[in-house]
Amino acid sequence: MEWMAIALFVCVCVVLLFGYPVAFTLAGTSLVFAAIGFTTNTFDTSYLNAMPSRLYGILTNQTLIAVPLFIFMGIVLEKSRVAENLLTAMAALMGRFRSGMAISVVLVGMLLAASTGIVGATVVTMGLLSLPSMLKRGYTPSFASGAICATGTLGQIIPPSIALVLLGDVLSSAYQQAQLSMGIFSPDTVSVGDLFVGALIPGLLLVGLYLLYVMLTSSRSIDESNSEPVAPQAISGTQLINALFPPLVLMIVVLGSILAGFATPTEAAGVGATGALLLAIMQRQLNWQRLKDVMMDTTKVTSMVFLILIGASIFSLVFRGFGGERLIHDFLSNLPGGIIGAMLVVMLVVFILGFILDFIEITFVVVPLVAPILLAMGVDPVWLGIMLAVNLQTSFLTPPFGFALFYLRGVAPPEVLTSDIYRGVVPFICIQIVLLIALAVWPELATWLPDTLYD
Repeated sequence: MEWMAIALFVCVCVVLLFGYPVAFTLAGTSLVFAAIGFTTNTFDTSYLNAMPSRLYGILTNQTLIAVPLFIFMGIVLEKSRVAENLLTAMAALMGRFRSGMAISVVLVGMLLAASTGIVGATVVTMGLLSLPSMLKRGYTPSFASGAICATGTLGQIIPPSIALVLLGDVLSSAYQQAQLSMGIFSPDTVSVGDLFVGALIPGLLLVGLYLLYVMLTSSRSIDESNSEPVAPQAISGTQLINALFPPLVLMIVVLGSILAGFATPTEAAGVGATGALLLAIMQRQLNWQRLKDVMMDTTKVTSMVFLILIGASIFSLVFRGFGGERLIHDFLSNLPGGIIGAMLVVMLVVFILGFILDFIEITFVVVPLVAPILLAMGVDPVWLGIMLAVNLQTSFLTPPFGFALFYLRGVAPPEVLTSDIYRGVVPFICIQIVLLIALAVWPELATWLPDTLYD
């Protein structure tokens, strides 16, 4: 039976490599294996009886209501030229410095990540707006593309992040399951808000490391002979305030209400979605057609997320029916090094799977299988969530399959080669590995702020 579980997981990965839709691959492959198991008396179909309650639980999950609201907020901001105005203002403000454009890209990427939380939208937007400008100023294609890819993935770790919302919901269930398995029948809880707070210090530390790197190396990455004369742009205080005001207001309203305990992440997402809509109306960037496009894009992305969640639920039931969960538990428990060995193996597996799976699939498929085991071994749930988020962010950048690289390749001009993009992200991957090591050595980077705020 355990070999059938391994074969199921490998088969799912192979089918995904052929480009089939993720949700249907997870559900269809699992049901085929369940049928094979039923005919060979290696699978108990009673596991599938839990499917209706699983679906009902997904549809009535209050935490997951935050997903469409945060997606709506991000798409509204994307289509209301907030990113364009912000980048123009920051470039004019930093234009006096030699590395001013690179600094602007990092700062704008941080603000967009804190405003939208959508990685693909941030990378594409920054690629369209800032990559041509950086090339005109003489930045090498590798440095410019590396900076844009890296800062675009900040939406994975800086709240409000869709990845953290999904991870928080999965880890909450896994934490309760782990405590029940240890005989604790009044379990503690971990929430999306805990992960949001825990991600603040690592996220800001990562931004600081990015800024330090671009300030130290951008002077060597500018070829004055290939630069075009760019007239310095003057910017008034009013223009700067108008560009910075929308994302800053959303950051303060959404994150501030969560940190202060005034609102849950779901309630804060509703406030953020409403605020984004009001800002777009005030800037006169919203009409009926654009609103229709926003609603359609939000529906598509939300449907994709929930379909994947349904497919992952079927996969987990069939995988558990074949004894896969017991196999993983025995494997991780018997590794040399105890918790450290188990964490190293899980982080390596998640990193490798990040080449072929999106963070949504990994969150719904892999994390529910390994998280209860790690949490039962004594791993802090907030620290585990932040480690997984940073690890997935790193896999987003790693050649040759990093998703951020594909996003930028789709909008980059022809003179930017794929090899340039690959070379450019290597230093930023090293920076993120440094952050992972720092989190492993000092878990307080992720746990101190939630413990302090929420006692």
